[in-house]
Amino acid sequence: MIFKAKKSIFISLSPNVQKDDFVLALKLLFMPWKWKKGMALERLELDFKRFLNVKHVFVFNSGRIGFLAILRALGLKRDDEVLIQGFTCNAVVNPILWSGLKPVFVDIDKQTLNFNFEELEKKITNKTQVILLQHTFGLPADIDRISAICREHNITLLEDCAHSLGAEHNGKKIGSFGKASFFSFGRDKVISSVYGGFVATNDNELAEKIKTIQENFDYPSRLWIFQQLLHPVLNELLIKPFYGFFGLGRWILLLFQKTHILSKAVSKKEKVGERAGYLFKKMPNGLAILALNQFKKLDKIIKHQKDIVFLYKQGLVDMDLDFSLDKQGRIYIRYPILVKKGETDDILKQARKQKIFLNDGWRKAVVVPLDTDQRKMGYRRGICPVAEDIANRIINLPTHIGITKENAEKIVNFLKANAS
Repeated sequence: MIFKAKKSIFISLSPNVQKDDFVLALKLLFMPWKWKKGMALERLELDFKRFLNVKHVFVFNSGRIGFLAILRALGLKRDDEVLIQGFTCNAVVNPILWSGLKPVFVDIDKQTLNFNFEELEKKITNKTQVILLQHTFGLPADIDRISAICREHNITLLEDCAHSLGAEHNGKKIGSFGKASFFSFGRDKVISSVYGGFVATNDNELAEKIKTIQENFDYPSRLWIFQQLLHPVLNELLIKPFYGFFGLGRWILLLFQKTHILSKAVSKKEKVGERAGYLFKKMPNGLAILALNQFKKLDKIIKHQKDIVFLYKQGLVDMDLDFSLDKQGRIYIRYPILVKKGETDDILKQARKQKIFLNDGWRKAVVVPLDTDQRKMGYRRGICPVAEDIANRIINLPTHIGITKENAEKIVNFLKANAS
């Protein structure tokens, strides 16, 4: 019953959970011997080595801790600079801060939502050691150009692939171009295990250091693992079905988080640049089992994304909106549009009245989510004016496996009536 088409439309709240994922998570709740250690971890690493055609893959309990492991393994000096783009997540900035390094924000290009390369070259100094290439919302950045810049200045190129699992550049998988890359299995990523992620590299020396870091982490507590396995179950049983019923589902979610029955995607500490101890862990076997189940469906998920985007393009072609650049090899974890008229807060408020929930947190701030302390992240207003403008005008449309043709048509009709 809960997996039939719902009246409410969501962009987040573990959107890729299907019946098989729900049943698997429910079964795992009663199999605590599978929670921490098991063969799923080794299989997950092997499967992604083959998928990306790389030498080494290491799983962690989040993409951001994978990024932290890379930075530690590089052996950088305190206050060395890491160039990152504006319009990013605090999960990108925090590992840099936790490593004693300095994040340097670079403005973005309006069509790609990735680096503006003229601005990037202006920000390079003799303290610049790393450039982190973020393939925003699944659109591969210009890898050839940035690789040339990194070679010219002897800078290490890393890839943030949290949005881009399955994307390609010239027939080669994103995540296999830089010295290392990291991916996320967060609750609203391309595939999800609620928490989790991995690091990929072809560099043998770096791989040995990352492996040592991974081995020195402990497994998370059983309570924490239980919270994550419970997340897709309670989302489908209680939170989503009642979300559009006078906001009851939202209050249920907040209650579960307040009472620590469920965990949050981002902790309060992370929003002010502080460490959250539960993150510095290995990925547990139970969550690896969830990730493997979704990985089997990756081709289906990506095809579905493209089919839904085709409907959006057809339906919105005559509207005065800016769309992100289309490019061969891209995927669509979201479909971003930029409204030229009206306030996005008002538009999303009207959408909620029709039980269309489009606020995914990627808006209104250069470092998302909105309640992140921008100053603690090292960002000051005016550093990235294009990113600030885009953050104020962006609305992301859902493309996940749970969006039906009827859902997409309803969103198109809503936007025609409210965002033109």
